[in-house]
Amino acid sequence: MQPKYILMQRDFKSYINIGLKGLGMGAADVVPGVSGGTIAFITGIYEELITTIGNVNFQLVSTWKKNGFSAMWKQLNGNFILALFAGILVSVFTLMRLTNYLLETYPILVWSFFFGLVVASVWYVGKQIDRWNWKLILAAVLGCAIAYGITKLTPSQGIDHPLYYLLCGAVAICAMILPGISGAFILVLLGAYKSVSEAVSNLDFKVIALVGAGAIVGLLSFSKILKWLFNHYKFLTLALLTGFIAGSLNKIWPWKKVLESEVVKDKEIILSEVSVLPNNFEGDSQLLLAIVCAIIGFLLIIALEKLAEIKPIADAKHKDA
Repeated sequence: MQPKYILMQRDFKSYINIGLKGLGMGAADVVPGVSGGTIAFITGIYEELITTIGNVNFQLVSTWKKNGFSAMWKQLNGNFILALFAGILVSVFTLMRLTNYLLETYPILVWSFFFGLVVASVWYVGKQIDRWNWKLILAAVLGCAIAYGITKLTPSQGIDHPLYYLLCGAVAICAMILPGISGAFILVLLGAYKSVSEAVSNLDFKVIALVGAGAIVGLLSFSKILKWLFNHYKFLTLALLTGFIAGSLNKIWPWKKVLESEVVKDKEIILSEVSVLPNNFEGDSQLLLAIVCAIIGFLLIIALEKLAEIKPIADAKHKDA
């Protein structure tokens, strides 16, 4: 049996909604420390995204030859992919400058907003599990420990080698679709952020192609693993992701003390930092405004959840009519 979302008939308005979710994913992906996968999860499209990507295989070519492009496109769930990735691309090319400006001008307030958003995400993902037991709790603790450990890693020195760029692309894209850790942060850890940024700016198509090829291989491979996990161990996977998102909170804690940084194309890239309490922060902690921004981020997730609950009811009424 095909998944419900593939059988469901969507109208143009629904695809605009998916595009807006892609917009949110793109905005999150340009922030080092925030994952587009987290946004996909809280907007209710994560499983569909993973399943759709995981279904990409050579059978699509066979379907195209036998039944035509239209049948292949439907089997691919192509309209969903097109709408989502269009939103992501629009976001990356339009909101990147705004996001970077806000992070540079109001860092504490922006990080506080994302902190509240991710805290609510931990609650949202965790509540998808009806009954917690010791195995699920252990999985959540393990996920939390892994994610927290990643945020504490020291960036390595990059290697100028084709296979290394392939690896960077594969690992970074896996992080992007995995709720909790951003692909940009993984590139920093791998020591490839500077090289990849310069390659994009200088139109070094060799490096771009290598990273892109690695990303495609990583995306297709990792999505199949996640699809299998959701199909066979859904609650265990949800518990692991809950812990993973919780462990990533250290990365987006608003008050930091920078220990080491590097300037890449007039942009400061943090190589080493430590979280501190607001009263130990060097400078204006903006505590009151930060709390307000965190509450706004938290309430945004609650609002998205309520909208997600209302939409299926509205769709059912429309179908009955």
